[in-house]
Amino acid sequence: MQKKDTWLLPQGIDDVLPKDAKHLEALRRQLLDVFSCWGYELVIPPVVDFLDSLLTGSGHDLDLQTFKLTDQVSGEMLGVRADMTPQVARIDAHNLKHDRPTRLCYVGTTLRTLGDSLEKTRSPMQIGAEIYGHSGIESDFEVIQLMLEMLAVTGLQNVHLDLGHVGIYRALSEQAGLTQQQEAELFDVLQRKARTELNELVAGFNIEDKYKHIFITLPTLNGGRDVLDKATDILANTNAVVLDALAELQAIADKLSINFPSLPVSFDLSELRGYNYHTGMVFATFIPQMGREIARGGRYDNIGEFFGRSRAATGFSADLRLLNSLSQQVKEDKAERLIYAPVSDDTTLIETIRDLRAKGICVIQQLPGHPGEIEELACTGILEKENQLWVVKPLV
Repeated sequence: MQKKDTWLLPQGIDDVLPKDAKHLEALRRQLLDVFSCWGYELVIPPVVDFLDSLLTGSGHDLDLQTFKLTDQVSGEMLGVRADMTPQVARIDAHNLKHDRPTRLCYVGTTLRTLGDSLEKTRSPMQIGAEIYGHSGIESDFEVIQLMLEMLAVTGLQNVHLDLGHVGIYRALSEQAGLTQQQEAELFDVLQRKARTELNELVAGFNIEDKYKHIFITLPTLNGGRDVLDKATDILANTNAVVLDALAELQAIADKLSINFPSLPVSFDLSELRGYNYHTGMVFATFIPQMGREIARGGRYDNIGEFFGRSRAATGFSADLRLLNSLSQQVKEDKAERLIYAPVSDDTTLIETIRDLRAKGICVIQQLPGHPGEIEELACTGILEKENQLWVVKPLV
């Protein structure tokens, strides 16, 4: 039996090679510094956690995405994290226990059983930020601002922001008296934007005609700021929960128009991403060259209840590896210096190399038997001895 190539990796699992790793690490540091300047403290959750902890809140939607194993010490089921958000919520609820609003950020590799339909990786590097302990739109707006700042620092251009509110659909379903099965079926059809199927499904519901009209109309409530005015008219006779949700979207729209006047913003009241997880406003960002969101987030109040402390929460996350690959920043820094040093035990050379590296300049010292690597490495300079001193001579 032929042995499998030992260098192969599982499908959707990739190495990050030196060039990309360098830029990825630089971006990671840069973004964490930005988060820190906004008051977000870094936490580092473990890669493996108890399965029930990982599957709380958003985790129920990630059950099929989570690799599972048995802990040989406790006998409990463990999971390799597919999403870091429940872990960060655990840290806020159980470890920190602040009464004040808590701002946390994180970055780390996750693992998923299946890859995204567009991005085939099964091991995204999740980066994100969360606010715990505040339920107002001010914290929603803060994390939206930080998300946009993250994308700006990354160098992405032509960013588009999409806003929705899962509380509207949830309140309408309850007010209309939909059964759990009807709510799930309607949710599925709305997500697929299947208009003909939607009409047939709603027609078979034993509910008031006004709610049938509303559910059929929901997919049309998608577009610019005028969508909110249209929604206000259509949903005028619904309950206070729906009207409060619309008011929240209006307030966020006002803030965005003042702080980001040139930002393209759209609203979609039938967009229910993370419906079983989020409790309020949801948002996502897009760019023209990508057919899916590049960052997403929303409000997910009470996620900490499983860990013994229910707290309001809102936040966002993105795949750092995806951001890095989409970055418009110049990947090749033409001004970067890469100095080559010859093989030598000369103490003066050793001191010169140490001084250059202390200044942040990359110096590679030749290893015996490899005289031709200076061309392969594309060095910009070489250390040569001149008048008893080692000096950098440029290479053209």
